[in-house]
Amino acid sequence: MTAMESYDYIIVGAGSAGCVLANRLSRDSSARVLLLEAGSPDTDENLRIPAALGTLFKSDMDWNYRTVEQSPPGRTFYWPRGRTLGGSSSTNVMIYIRGNRHDYDGWRDDFGAEGWGYDDVLPFFVASESHHRLGPPYHGSAGPLHVEDRLYTHELSRAWLDSALDWGLDHNDDFAGPSPLGAGPYQVTCHNGRRCSTADAYLRPVLTRPNLTVRSDTLVTRIVLAGSRATGVSCLADGAEETVYADAEVVVCAGAVNSPQLLLLSGMGPPDDLRALDIEVRVPLPGVGRNLQDQLLAPIVWETRNSSDIVRDLLTPEHLELWRTTGGGPFASNYGEVGAFLSATEGGDRPDIQLTGGATALILSGEEVPRRPVFTMNSTVLNPVTRGTVRLASADPRAHPLIDPRYFDDPTDLNLLTEGLRAMTGIAHCPPFADHLARPYLPDTVDLDSLDDAAWQDHIRRWSATCYHPVGTCAMGDGAESVVNPQLKVHGVDGLRVVDASVMPTVTSGNTNAPTIMIAEKAATHIRAHAQPGRS
Repeated sequence: MTAMESYDYIIVGAGSAGCVLANRLSRDSSARVLLLEAGSPDTDENLRIPAALGTLFKSDMDWNYRTVEQSPPGRTFYWPRGRTLGGSSSTNVMIYIRGNRHDYDGWRDDFGAEGWGYDDVLPFFVASESHHRLGPPYHGSAGPLHVEDRLYTHELSRAWLDSALDWGLDHNDDFAGPSPLGAGPYQVTCHNGRRCSTADAYLRPVLTRPNLTVRSDTLVTRIVLAGSRATGVSCLADGAEETVYADAEVVVCAGAVNSPQLLLLSGMGPPDDLRALDIEVRVPLPGVGRNLQDQLLAPIVWETRNSSDIVRDLLTPEHLELWRTTGGGPFASNYGEVGAFLSATEGGDRPDIQLTGGATALILSGEEVPRRPVFTMNSTVLNPVTRGTVRLASADPRAHPLIDPRYFDDPTDLNLLTEGLRAMTGIAHCPPFADHLARPYLPDTVDLDSLDDAAWQDHIRRWSATCYHPVGTCAMGDGAESVVNPQLKVHGVDGLRVVDASVMPTVTSGNTNAPTIMIAEKAATHIRAHAQPGRS
């Protein structure tokens, strides 16, 4: 970068949102767009192989965050976040879930996020999607993001689904349709058995556009302000710090951890927190880094019999070659193959618990590796009550921030997680799934039915893990602690938006990748519609 290099739009972060914006904003050939990514290019084959996702954790393609110690249980939680082109869409479990009508209508009605109700956002979900089976009115067939029925499902996952229906859940083959309630196989962001990240879907097809510049291995350290206007960013690349300027807007798409971190480093946030680190207060915004929400996964793991474990038994060289030639076989598994949405509230018309699982040791934080074939099912509270924070550990932009989700602050979340575990236990009593179970592995007890609420909650504190769905730290709305308005413009700053999962006032009811892509699609439409004359 030269000293006075400038673009119309600078996009910070090439993740689930940033790649979408790079594509949509560079459609206008007169708009000069720069996309900056802290991580490296997405060239590793493991990024394409669904079942290789475990190799991406704690790799060079992972920010490898940890929370501060959670009390109880007195341990930290590992937080993987993608650090490559495509961001976490390149490293996630690929499950395609949108949430439900209540989520988006709640943003509008409870937080003043006008224009973000369900009927407002549905067209952007549809426009983003190229679905291989389903169509209107809920699905699209011409969008960049491929969504398909997974090309491989383990026999135990099918058995679990049969047992969930026997237990009393309805079959649901489209969790993104009219209602997510029920049990079924998860659809995935894959194309012919290969991961479809936003880098694959949105960025790679347009890299030849002359008005789009993409720079990886570039850490943005600060947003440059001239008075109350964002005019550019400072970056670290190849050990040198440089500045690049934005004539129209800086759009921060760095995610629920890095977006608030960048705003705080730039003097936008709670004044007392900034002064404590000798950071000049440029824009007092008390909500930056507040309102952190994340969903927990609480597992039950069973040892199985007369069956196989995807990771232990099936990820063989022969099956890898099968995947390379056909896209099928066990390497097309995303581990979280089947699940359900259910309501633990009597008479509830919306789900409050999600179940996710498959035939391997899914989500044990890397702390436990069973020596025998297992099946894991996880319970997740969809709308957690607890709220946490992302704060700066220091004014050094290379330092990891302090992440405190406060997972166990409110007993409501623990009680709901326990209800989910009891539902999973009930399903496990039903054939044909029950016929494949040898004994519980976690919790380590012969009889799960003997566990009382206190024992289940001890298990949750010990074995739960992040669901990888942090949101809310630059929340949208009109309240005192909102950070952006419904157009995603940062309050009190011209020429600056945040566009990613951090703007969600509340977490959506399920996996957050598809909603983040929708947010970016909607933001791009607004930005282009209000571009300066000559750019639209």
